[in-house]
Amino acid sequence: MKLKKNIATSAEGFIFNPGTGDSFSTNPIGAEIISLLKEEKTPPMIIDTICAKYDIDPIQFERDLDDFKSQLVDSNILD
Repeated sequence: MKLKKNIATSAEGFIFNPGTGDSFSTNPIGAEIISLLKEEKTPPMIIDTICAKYDIDPIQFERDLDDFKSQLVDSNILD
C-alpha cells in the first residue's frame, strides 16, 4: 500500500486528491492510517501500531484495514 505522492492530508482526517479534485474525510483511526502510509509503513507495521495503541484485535483490524485499503483504491488515493 502506497499513498500517491500528490495526495494532501491533514491530521484531522481530510484527504484531497488534486489530480481528480476529490476530497474525503475519515475518522481519527483512518487519519492515523493515512499518516502511517505517508511514512511508508507496511500493512503489518500499521496493524501492529494501531492494535497496540488502541488494544484492537489484530485479526479484526486486518479485515478493517483491507476494507479501508479498498476504499482508498476506489477513491484513487493509493498507487
